[in-house]
Amino acid sequence: MQKPKLGGTLMEEDEELQRIRAKKLRGMAQRGGGEEAGKNVVELNDSTFDEVLQKTKGPLLVDFWAAWCMPCRIMAPVVEKLAHEYAGKAVFAKVNVDENPDTVLRFQVLSIPTFIIFKNGRPAERIVGVVGQGSLEGALNKHL
Repeated sequence: MQKPKLGGTLMEEDEELQRIRAKKLRGMAQRGGGEEAGKNVVELNDSTFDEVLQKTKGPLLVDFWAAWCMPCRIMAPVVEKLAHEYAGKAVFAKVNVDENPDTVLRFQVLSIPTFIIFKNGRPAERIVGVVGQGSLEGALNKHL
């Protein structure tokens, strides 16, 4: 890797920053779940949502996300980690908002990421935005 040159033009520095930013975003996208959820997270769609909701015993945490949403990508590893830690106690699922408009409309998801915790087939709690692991964990623990 080349060391940045001191005293370069502003244009050269901007180009270097753009390359660094693009590299970081690619790395985050590869690690961040996006379209490929972890094995402990179920991918739901408009036609499978109700079936999973009815069959789920215990809390179901649904992550409403989009592939282009950087805050969603930031939260993906948190959701995957919690899904692993809470295996057997709660079910974790993802719904791509771009591909599932009926479910998004039904639950009035206006911002992403939105996390809805369902208990007994009904929405019990809603969390919107980038929150820490502790916030999701605390909300989930209330419904165990």
